[in-house]
Amino acid sequence: MTTSDRSRLASSIDGLANFFTSETFVYIVKRLLQALLTLLLASALSFIIIQLAPGDYLDTLKENPKISPERIEQLRRQFGLDKSWFEQYFLWLWQIVTRGNFGTSFVYQRSVASLLWERVPATLLLAISSLVLTWSIAIPLGIVGAVNQNRWSDRLLQVISYAGQGFPSFITALLLLILAQNVSPIFPVGDMTSIDHDELTPLGKIIDVAWHMILPTIALSITSFAGLQRITRGELLDVLRQDYIQTARAKGLPENKVIYVHALRNAINPLITLLGFEFASLLSGAFIAEFFFNWPGLGRLILQAVQAQDLYLVMASLMMGAVMLIVGNLLADLLLKAIDPRIKLEEAN
Repeated sequence: MTTSDRSRLASSIDGLANFFTSETFVYIVKRLLQALLTLLLASALSFIIIQLAPGDYLDTLKENPKISPERIEQLRRQFGLDKSWFEQYFLWLWQIVTRGNFGTSFVYQRSVASLLWERVPATLLLAISSLVLTWSIAIPLGIVGAVNQNRWSDRLLQVISYAGQGFPSFITALLLLILAQNVSPIFPVGDMTSIDHDELTPLGKIIDVAWHMILPTIALSITSFAGLQRITRGELLDVLRQDYIQTARAKGLPENKVIYVHALRNAINPLITLLGFEFASLLSGAFIAEFFFNWPGLGRLILQAVQAQDLYLVMASLMMGAVMLIVGNLLADLLLKAIDPRIKLEEAN
């Protein structure tokens, strides 16, 4: 081994040692350990709340005269519903820890994990596209509103944001459905692909899915856009009133540099925190759009599971939401640290 090789190896080892002893690594490990306890308590509480609901999945089957009481009892033993709450919860938890198995769906007679993984891509595609659209429009418009405070452009944007927040998501979805009906077949409604999707070229398939995403993405984005635009405007206005911004202007710095380098950099911290919460709600936030536009995502699957009291499918979806919340908050803290090194991670928690 040459001297240069030894020096590179030594520097790599030093870099790894510095990372594993750094504040960031210690903070991540600490948060992950806290997350395990949080998930355990959340799963226990969710299990108890679900069990407190009257009846169970088999109550619906009992109303069917074609299903004999013997068959009902056989299903009760098969699903483990003949055991106590504690035994059911412990066996479910033990399956997760030892085999990564979240149980079997009562309704579909399939692994819960496989059902969720089938629907997650469609929901994530819709949710992420909505998130990108919302932030790419709301942030620039919020900046425009703050820079042109009380001018006609600012007042117009405020009217738009108030109107957007005043419309519930389901009303927006209904209006878009009416629009689609009146301009049919310009905007397709229902499912995420056309009937001839399999016959299209790869590029044609991408365009087909993107075309089906237009209306549900808009329905999902309007309320979020309105709120984010107002928050951006308010945060930037607070920063623009600070003394150091007036000092930068007095020094003759260009206005664009004052706004985008000095002001926006300090106004963005609360938005990063908000981004963490939005990441946490990616899977659940698309429910309204999925329901109205017949999008094959998690929302409809979870709604059917709740209505049928499909215990393990409901539990897995709740745990997925809890994991997204924990990961979203952790990512927000790490992004804040990366953007502003002055922030201590313990203070961001």
